[in-house]
This record gives sequence, structure tokens and C-alpha cells, in this order.
Amino acid sequence: MLKLNEIQKPIAKELATFEGKFKASMKSAAPLLDRIIHYIVKRKGKQMRPMFVFFSAGLCGGIQESTFRGAALVELLHTASLVHDDVVDNANERRGFFSVNALWKNKVAVLVGDFLLAKGLLLSVKNKEFRLLEIVSEAVEQMSEGELLQIEKARKLDIQEDIYFEVIRQKTASLIASCCAAGAASSGADEATIKKLHQFGEKVGIAFQIKDDLFDFGIDDVGKPLGNDIKEKKMTLPLIYALNEVSKSEKRHIINLVKNHSEDPKKVTEVIEFVRHSGGLDYAKEKMFAYQQEAFELLKDFPDSEYKTGLEQLIKYTTERKK
Repeated sequence: MLKLNEIQKPIAKELATFEGKFKASMKSAAPLLDRIIHYIVKRKGKQMRPMFVFFSAGLCGGIQESTFRGAALVELLHTASLVHDDVVDNANERRGFFSVNALWKNKVAVLVGDFLLAKGLLLSVKNKEFRLLEIVSEAVEQMSEGELLQIEKARKLDIQEDIYFEVIRQKTASLIASCCAAGAASSGADEATIKKLHQFGEKVGIAFQIKDDLFDFGIDDVGKPLGNDIKEKKMTLPLIYALNEVSKSEKRHIINLVKNHSEDPKKVTEVIEFVRHSGGLDYAKEKMFAYQQEAFELLKDFPDSEYKTGLEQLIKYTTERKK
């Protein structure tokens, strides 16, 4: 399987330039804020979102100055949402590091998230990037709605497949969709092309999230603790499918384990084994590959280029990755 740093070779120069521009876009005159921003930047992730922005721009007409702003806007609003998410989830860790709220407490974390949000808005408005602002703001709206829908449904654990797909479309896929649409818009593409790239990103995002759900049941030895989603009472696709395949009494028993015994490792293992033996993993993989295929189909009409190849490799990466 290709590694991310191999996939990003055609846009390596742009990503390096972006790094500097992104850091500059986060600068603050307040020493505490600057210290926290430095901490956030130091532990950045895989740069997948900027990759989607740059590859999409290249595919649709070429990488422009506007593309760098699109990538920075996505990253600013996404980073703001992560800082706020950690407060909402009461999480002390992110990517193996302490979260902002763990080190500086909730009040500071909320204000840092607000600051990053404002930086993203100002970056767009100052450069008159209103189309990019519209695309990314819609994603942030969707992410918030998806999170609230999941919280609402988690109380009853009555999520059916259609609700599950609505939650992940909003929570995860909307952001990748906005990266691809922002890339297309930054290159001067027409509205039909922007819409097509948005659909493409949505398909990839859904496949990406299903893969994440599968990790929870130990499909690969990824060093990630099993059953995290069960402990957090999240209804994922393999579990939803498994519950729909059994008798009412067995369904009640498993839901009771998730609802009331998710802190007990033995009970969590029982739920994992139940899902593994029910065909839930195979069903989820089938769905994941179907969305992956739909993403490939949407790229077919575009002329061959290193950018198209980059996007195709990213599609494969989302379903073949080991973490």
C-alpha cells in the first residue's frame, strides 16, 4: 500500500509552501494564544485535507493562490472544531498528545476554538473568498448538526442504518467534501464541477468513516484499543447490522451491554465477538467498497493527470490504511 508521503509527491512543493502560509494565518499578538497555537501546529496530523484541496484544484484547472487560502480555511475551521470537540467529549488526548482542554482547561480551549474560527472567517473576507467561505461554512454547520444528531440518538441507542449514514455524512464526509469543492472552486471551476467534486469527497468521506468503524472490531492489528466506540456508546454500521439480524431478546441483551456495561472489558469483548460472528464486518466492508467505487466513477470523466492519480490513490488509501 502506498504511504501518504508517496501519494503527495506531485504536490509536495505546494504543501511545503502551504505549511508556512498556514502558520502565518494563525498568528496572534497574545502570548498565551501564540503558545497554544504553536502547540497545536507542532502535533498536526497527516495533512490529508490540504491534499484533497490541492489535488482537486489541480484536477479542475490548476493550483492558484486562492487554493492556498482554501486549504488554510479548511484547516482553520477543522482545527477549531477539534478543539471544541475535545471539550464536548471531555477528551484528555488527541493523536497521542494532551488535548488543549487537558493542558489549559475548558474555558481557554473554547476561546482558542473561537479564535481559530474567527481567523478562518477573516482570511476569507479579507481576500474576498466568499465562495470558499460558503463551502466550508456549510461543512461546519453539517458537522455540528451531525454531532447533535448522534448525541440525541446515543441516549436511546435506537439508530437505524439511514440515521447512521446521515450522521457520518454530516460529521465526517461533509469536511472532505468541502475540501474537494473548495479546491475545485479555487481553480475557477464551474458550479457543476464544484458540485461533482463535492459529491466525490462525500463518497470518500463515508468510506473513510466506515473503515474507522471497522478498526473498533479489530480487523487489523493497528495498536488501537478495541471497543472504543462501544465504550462511548456509539452505534456503528457493523453493530447496527448485527442487531438487525438477531431475535428481539438477543438484541435487548446486546443493547443492555452497550448501554449499562460498556466499562466492563469482558462485556465489551462479548459485544465485539457478537458483531464478528453475525456478518456485521463483511456487510460494513461491502458498503465501504460500494462508496469507494462510486468515488472512482465520479473521477472517470476527468482527463488523466498526476492530480487525478493522486485522488485515486487517496481513495485507495482511505480503505487500505492500517490506522
